[in-house]
Amino acid sequence: MASIEVGRVCVKTAGREAGEKCAIVEIIDENFVEVVGEAVKNRRCNIAHLEPTEETIDVSGDAESIKAALADL
Repeated sequence: MASIEVGRVCVKTAGREAGEKCAIVEIIDENFVEVVGEAVKNRRCNIAHLEPTEETIDVSGDAESIKAALADL
């Protein structure tokens, strides 16, 4: 199973953005991470609501470059 780490691409499994791809940009604590994606607002998310994939991306840039990298997957 893929781990929860900065740069990991995940699929949201709950909420209005369920089914959308996002990337982890910051780990807040053991239960929450900050995510951003093409159709996912930059927000805090419970890791129980994320399904990590095998893919990782570079999240060192701004939100627009992260969204572009997710679009290329």
